[in-house]
Amino acid sequence: MGTAPGRSGDLPLLASRLTPAAPPEAVVARPRLLRRLDEGSAGPVTLVAAPAGWGKTTLLASWVRLTGGIQETGPGAVVPDAGAAPTVAGLEPAWVSVETGDDGERLWAYLAAALRAATGPADDGPVPDRPPRPDQLEALAAALAGADRPVLLVLDDLHRITDPAALTGLEFLLRHAEQRLRLVVGARAGLPLALHRLRLAGELTEIGPDELAFTDDEVADLLTAHGAALPARAVHRLRERTGGWPAALRIAALAVRGQADPERWVGQFGGDQPEIAGYLQEEVLGTIDPADRDLLRRTALADTVCADLAEALTGRTDAAQALADLAGAGGVLHREDGRPPWYRCEPLLADLLRAELARMPADELRELHVRAAEWYAHGGRPADGLRHALVAGRWDLAGDLFVAHWPELTRYDRDTAAGPRPSSPPPDVLRAQPEVALACAAERAYACDLPGATDHLRTAAAYAGGLPMPRRDRFLRLATALELTVARLADDPVEVRAAAARLLRTRPPGAGPTGVPDAAPTGGGGDAAGDADVRAFTGAALGLVELAAGALPKARFVRARAAAREAGRARTELVAASRSALLLAVRGDLRAAERAARDALGMPPCRGWSCRLDCGYAYLALAVAALHRDQPDEAAANLAVATPATGADGSQPESGEPVAAAVAALCRARLHGDAGDPAAGQRLLVRAREALVDLPHAAELAGLLRAAEAELRAERGDLDGARELLAGGHAEPALAVGLARLELRSGDAGAAGRALPDWQAPGAQAWPLPVRLDAGLLDAVLAERGGDGRRAGRILEQVLDLAGPHGCRRVFTRAEGPVRDLLAAHLDAGTAHFALVSDLVRDAGQAPTRQPTEPAGTLDEPLTERELTILRYLQSILSNVEIASELSLSVNTVKTHVRNIYRKLDATRRREAVRRARELRLL
Repeated sequence: MGTAPGRSGDLPLLASRLTPAAPPEAVVARPRLLRRLDEGSAGPVTLVAAPAGWGKTTLLASWVRLTGGIQETGPGAVVPDAGAAPTVAGLEPAWVSVETGDDGERLWAYLAAALRAATGPADDGPVPDRPPRPDQLEALAAALAGADRPVLLVLDDLHRITDPAALTGLEFLLRHAEQRLRLVVGARAGLPLALHRLRLAGELTEIGPDELAFTDDEVADLLTAHGAALPARAVHRLRERTGGWPAALRIAALAVRGQADPERWVGQFGGDQPEIAGYLQEEVLGTIDPADRDLLRRTALADTVCADLAEALTGRTDAAQALADLAGAGGVLHREDGRPPWYRCEPLLADLLRAELARMPADELRELHVRAAEWYAHGGRPADGLRHALVAGRWDLAGDLFVAHWPELTRYDRDTAAGPRPSSPPPDVLRAQPEVALACAAERAYACDLPGATDHLRTAAAYAGGLPMPRRDRFLRLATALELTVARLADDPVEVRAAAARLLRTRPPGAGPTGVPDAAPTGGGGDAAGDADVRAFTGAALGLVELAAGALPKARFVRARAAAREAGRARTELVAASRSALLLAVRGDLRAAERAARDALGMPPCRGWSCRLDCGYAYLALAVAALHRDQPDEAAANLAVATPATGADGSQPESGEPVAAAVAALCRARLHGDAGDPAAGQRLLVRAREALVDLPHAAELAGLLRAAEAELRAERGDLDGARELLAGGHAEPALAVGLARLELRSGDAGAAGRALPDWQAPGAQAWPLPVRLDAGLLDAVLAERGGDGRRAGRILEQVLDLAGPHGCRRVFTRAEGPVRDLLAAHLDAGTAHFALVSDLVRDAGQAPTRQPTEPAGTLDEPLTERELTILRYLQSILSNVEIASELSLSVNTVKTHVRNIYRKLDATRRREAVRRARELRLL
């Protein structure tokens, strides 16, 4: 674009400010954001707001150029290109790049040029090129209202306008142009527009840093475009370290190409590196008031900060307003959900601020840590308080915190804690108070530094010999609890059980299962609160070990939850509640599962814990409950937010615990089957079963997966494959019931009856409820087939008695024809569950019937989940660009997947690939 000046009145105009600049090289297409802009342009105002480097201008320029058809035709002129793509949603585009110093006259000169180009009025028309008078505004509003098409006005970098009066006329036009003016704004912050009024009126579409942040796929596309492809793990790490910040990612993409070990370089990538630090200093911190920059530096001591903590660290009484301004106007902080509001920096900016913090005088830095330790100690965040107390050398505070809060100082996830490694206490401190060495061990265990924790435990033991009773008993209890934690984090189940046994032996003689806590529990000797602490702590630890081995220890977590509530240990209660919710849901106790899940999700956030994993278990429990109640949309929605515990569709979960991933696979597979895609569900179940192979106590869960996979195979017509999966599974009720169902489907009622286990035997009460319900329904169908309709009705009523209190509906609504016929007949014969059966008969009739298909062929190299998704789109008339837009992928990514699909299907064209896929029953 040239810079030859045009002229409006007496003011020279730059053509480059009236046309979007050409985007930089290697721009990644981001259809999800382009679609958001398309949707926003249907309303009055769209705001793209974020700090520097978030790709606002690149996004807007790409959007207007790709879909608006803008081209330059001369100085100061912007007109649609007749040969280009249609304008955005039928709008006429106009562009103005705002510069520092644009007062009202200068701004309106450019607005006049842009609007004239879009609306086409004569030079003496109603578009004023100076701040307009009221009559001129009314004439312009009338002209816009009468235009054939709405005008799309893009104002980039509007934050550079500091005089609210300069935009008064623009707001008047928005109100009175009868929806013929659509404003799209790119800005950092501090806009002199009435955003609150627009937001309340539902007239504002906002795109912020959370949406502008790159996804893993987009990061991979950007790196590939720069010739710096990385493995998926390194891509994910880079996105996490940058927070998806586009400018940092582009710098990283340019830098990583010259690295001998790119993965190692990504692991060390941070905001204190020269390339990033310079950009942050100039473009981000350089625009901030020095007092606010000092606040950012001092509060960088913490991962997240609230107003009270900021006041404690800075002494500023206006910290609440300063934080709100930095999150809103400055866009430097992210506000997290919760009350009071908590804020966090982008990871790279936090790196830089902590590097500056480390250069403060030692006494001043120590005082900051002391303030933080005392604030956290009184704020219910003992882990953070302990770390800062040790860094500050406040050994007395560290020891007191550990003794009082040891159950809350154990880590239940595998993230490493932030912050420097504290120095070791001097020997004279340890001789007087060996509990401080235990506090150091607890801090290292919380940071997942197990060798460091073990070293501190040995040191503590060396200084504990001369302790008097009962202090020695308390010391033994606390040391044993730490040994249990270290063993659990080291994946040593044998030592966990041994340490748990030792810890339970420290309970006071005659301690019962319940007790009344003292007013101020100390976690020490023999009080009832200390006993509850031990029961909660050991119960949660043993439950986690059993869960990691593939078992489903529902009762263990239920008891641990009750003990944690008795002791007032919210962290332990959250862990136990979330896991018990999931296991109760798997067992079919849906009401208790929902109560536990809601309790877990309703516990106070922002207490210094990493709660995403626990919430993931709770959401997964709600998904299982929704599935059994035949609410597929709700099940899918809860699965979508359960990924910290379950992983994405087929990926490794953050928890590292395969039980949650297996339960999620079970849910997703059934949803795939309901949607008519049993092959996709089958693949998920195969991967989930493979993940359980080496687990010693996963037989029951593996049986549920095999039974579900057999059902999907049978639906596809692969009866032999289903029978092979179910063979030899008589010890697992789910497999035995599945085999009986398969025999009945094959037409052999006698074999079905012989295979069906006794679902009414006393031992059957331990089965998962859905398995008992399946068995009962099969028993009723077999009785009806045998001519004993009266017995069939009695059995069906018993099944309804079991299902009704929990709201289990899926077992009826997704059943095959004979069950629906039984329900209809039962309604006529009379039932105590008339309303339920009426609903079931109606819903069962609406549920899609699944027709068996012929066995599918196989591929030498199976298609991935993403490739199968794109394959389904290849049946349509959508182009690769349109498919990319639908799936929020880059066009290059879609093309790569299409090439892989052609190769795996041995096809050279789209039509040939679709035909081959249909032959293989992939479509």
